[in-house]
This record gives sequence, C-alpha cells and structure tokens, in this order.
Amino acid sequence: MTTSPLELADLRHRVDRALAGFLATQRALLLEIDPALDEVAGTMSAFVLGGGKRLRPAFAYWGFRGAGGTDSDAVVAAVSALEFVQASALIHDDLMDRSDTRRGEPSVHRRYETLHVTSGWRASASGFGDAAAVLLGDLALVWSDELLHTAGLPLDAVARARVVFDRMRTEVTVGQYLDVLTQATADTSLERAGKVARFKAAKYTVERPLLFGAALAGGGPAVHEAYTAFGLPLGEAFQLRDDVLGVFGDPERTGKPAGDDLREGKRTYLVASAFEALGADGRAELDAALGDPALDDAGVRRLRAVIRDCGALAATESRIAALEAEALDALKRAPIEDEARTVLFALAEAATRRTV
Repeated sequence: MTTSPLELADLRHRVDRALAGFLATQRALLLEIDPALDEVAGTMSAFVLGGGKRLRPAFAYWGFRGAGGTDSDAVVAAVSALEFVQASALIHDDLMDRSDTRRGEPSVHRRYETLHVTSGWRASASGFGDAAAVLLGDLALVWSDELLHTAGLPLDAVARARVVFDRMRTEVTVGQYLDVLTQATADTSLERAGKVARFKAAKYTVERPLLFGAALAGGGPAVHEAYTAFGLPLGEAFQLRDDVLGVFGDPERTGKPAGDDLREGKRTYLVASAFEALGADGRAELDAALGDPALDDAGVRRLRAVIRDCGALAATESRIAALEAEALDALKRAPIEDEARTVLFALAEAATRRTV
C-alpha cells in the first residue's frame, strides 16, 4: 500500500483544525480574564497556525498507527499537542538568539517590542518584548499539557504517553541549555556538537514523537526499540540539515536572514567540522568572526567560503547521508504496520532533504 502526498496533506489539515479549535477555546478564556489578552491570543494563533511543517505530529501519528493504533480525531488532537512544545521552544530560542524574524515574520519578542513603541508605553520597549516572549513561550508549554489531557483519549493511554511527553520536554529544555553553554564556552568539539544536536532537536523531533505515538497505541518493547533505532539517527540528520540551512540556506525559503547562525555564534556540527579541518590561521579567522552580531553580508560570504573550502560542508552532507541510511535500514526491519512504514520513509526524506 502506498500513501499519496494528498493523504499526508490531509493529516496536516486535521492537525491544523485541532490546533485552531483549541486556540479558539483558549481565546475565549483569555478574553474572560481581560480584553488586553486578545493580543496574546492573536499572537499565539498567528505563531502556531502561521507555518511549520507539522513533522512532530506526523511522526507521532504514524508512530501510533505503526504500533497498531486506530485513527481517530482524539489521536490527532493528542499528537497536535507537540506543536505547542515546538512553539514554546521556538519563541524562547528566538529570544535567546536575539533573532529578528521567524518564518519571515517578526519574532515574538520583536513583535511586542514594536507594540510597546507604537503604543507609546513607558519603560523599556525591549524589556517588555523580552518579558512577553518568556511568558508566551511558557504559555505554549502549559497549553501543550492541556491539549494532551483534553484530547479525548482514554486515561490509561494518556498515562502511558505522559512518561514520554515529560521526558521529551526535559530533554529539549536541557538541550537548549547545552547549546547556550556551548556558545558561551566556545566548545568546538564534534562530540559536544553531536550531543547538542541530539538533545536540542534530534530526540524531540523524531524519536520522542514516535515513542509518544507508540505509547498511545500500547506498542510493545520491540516497537519502541525499532523506533529509537530509526528515530535517533534520523533526528540527528534533521538537525544537521537545519545547521546547513542556517549558514547556506536561502532566506526567501527559510524566513531567516542569511548567516544568522554565524552571527549568533552557533557551535554546530558544521562549524565544529570546520574547526577540525582548518589550520591555525583558518581557525583564528573563524573564531574571530563567529558570534559577531555586526557580521555583514560580505563577512557571511567569506565564512561560507571558509567552511565550504575546508571540506566541512561536504563532511556534514556525508554525515547526513550516513545517518539517513542508518535510519532507513532500521525502518526496513521495524516490526510495524506496512502503511506506517511507507509513510515514515516519505517523512524521513522530507526531514533530511528539505530546503526550509
């Protein structure tokens, strides 16, 4: 049995409907508290519904189906809760990185900084924007809990999935801390870059959503082991692709300024590979420019050339290909339903060969 792009798009539409319905309910609740919270409701709706690939709900849903679960709107609502975890991570990540945009629109802290300025309010506009982003990111994490618990699934299924859900949220949070720590300590080792990639993104993008879906379905140990063997390398490949796009991506497609990862000083696998391959002069040049917020387009082009010419880009692409092959080999042998296997193959390709 094959699964068409239309069927994959149908799941995305169902996830969007679940999110829109939940957000409408939350808007009504916020307006009961204070009319000023209409801005918060609008921001959350625009951020959650305004883009995103819905990969995490897709991996969770097909992880559920692969483990023998039967489709229902309640399952779709439950896996949609992962989008609020993603929203929380992105809002906070943009704040920590001082990113101006997300998906081609102002980041949340910039949106509220602008609101402060245009409204003529008192005190610090940037401080207000920062505070709003912290609180809205926290609110998204709170709502991830609420959507999971109100999805309509049996309590025993929710209890099984809750173990994975909690572990996933801990991992992505401490993974983000390790990312910040790595930038602060200027650690350029491939070992540290790999660990950050695993915990900041790999596990919560693929492995944990798959295990979340399997737990909802009551899948056994063999399914969980197969999903880990597939999900961990695929998730790491996904993050390495993200790292490549952060330096070499087209801003028209990524919605982020070119070279933002370089200005933010991200110590990614790509950058760590460059430090390993370069001589002393090249390492000094890269180290001096990395993390400079004033790095102009010419400086970005120069660092791109340094990273490409030393072989780091090719090494990272080779690593992505090896991780994808490892993941697909594990998927071929996984004891799961054939329809889910077919879809997971397609999702794997979308995760590693994307341009956004």
